[in-house]
Amino acid sequence: MLAKRIIPCLDVTMDEKGVRVVKGIEFVRLRDAGDPVELAKRYDEEGADELVFLDITASAHARETMVDVVERTAEEVFIPLTVGGGIRSVEDISRLLKAGADKVSINTSAVKNPELVREASSIFGSQCIVVAIDCRRNFDVSKGKYIVHMEDGSKAWYEVVIYGGRKPTGMDAIEWAIKVEQLGAGEILLTSMNRDGTKDGYDLPITKAISENVSIPVIASGGAGTKEHFYEGFVYGRADACLAASVFHFGEIDIVELKEYLKEKGIPVRV
Repeated sequence: MLAKRIIPCLDVTMDEKGVRVVKGIEFVRLRDAGDPVELAKRYDEEGADELVFLDITASAHARETMVDVVERTAEEVFIPLTVGGGIRSVEDISRLLKAGADKVSINTSAVKNPELVREASSIFGSQCIVVAIDCRRNFDVSKGKYIVHMEDGSKAWYEVVIYGGRKPTGMDAIEWAIKVEQLGAGEILLTSMNRDGTKDGYDLPITKAISENVSIPVIASGGAGTKEHFYEGFVYGRADACLAASVFHFGEIDIVELKEYLKEKGIPVRV
């Protein structure tokens, strides 16, 4: 059985303070979490399996990803590094891979131009093309194609949102996940806006539904607050990897202790 992965996420933005890692709740109310290069180095040393670096305002501000920061981060870490944000072309992907990224994550541009996923995977290989899917619960089930049963017995579908959650698309998240696999994506990074930053646990209904409808790895994102939430993401959500940010950034969960806990619970992890 393949080992389950623990992945810290660096949500990076640029403001008057410079380039900083930030973390919010449901994609807003951001607070400063530190320097991206220093945090990346720390997580490498603490035993993280991979890192995700997301330039969260690049697409909304129509600018390129911070290549120089990616280069400095890649020099400090020796685990796989996925970079996303502001990627619009195969040239952008090539630039980031040359800067030291092992994989790239495409979100808004994949929705606007699905052929980018096909073209990129044919040029660079599916193994380094991750499609990030941000989604939000919609209880108007008449508009959804795949209806998901919630924990409380209600029904909903999950709508894909883009531009950092700022724009709903009308697209069904499960249908989109199936399509991106067909286009050649090698992995899906799934974030539920309803759980992002809440520490209430991963959105298990949509994580499980997408994991069961695709054969490529699914990374669960949004809502981790306890070690038990990671266990639930793997067991009930059927995720291949669990990603988190604030619980790692602010020292609430130690990666070594988390892996020991998961190992004791029978989850295959690298320790």
